[in-house]
Amino acid sequence: MSDDVQQVQPLDSGIAEEWIRKTDEPDLRAVSASKLRVGPLWNVSAWVMEFIRTDPLESELRRRIAGALLGVSGVTSVEEEDREVWTVTGTPTGKALVEAVAQVVDDLAPQTRDAL
Repeated sequence: MSDDVQQVQPLDSGIAEEWIRKTDEPDLRAVSASKLRVGPLWNVSAWVMEFIRTDPLESELRRRIAGALLGVSGVTSVEEEDREVWTVTGTPTGKALVEAVAQVVDDLAPQTRDAL
């Protein structure tokens, strides 16, 4: 399976656009971004965050994911919505959001593999 970021057809009618990074290690390296139909809002998910629940790894992942999202062109704000979901405001592309978080997930993959 490729690690390419691909646009996919949203299954939810409230989603205008959806991007996903498909990988052979979905629990560890999958990332997705969904643009909501209302407002300039994106939801970005890093699937590994559902499973990482110990520090310092959890804190480092959260800090680096938020920083990566803030660094994407067009992003005006980032907030954690849920354990594995960040709400992003602004006009970034879904592909850029997924690629930014994928880089963080890949950088920390050896540590997350050990933790899982």
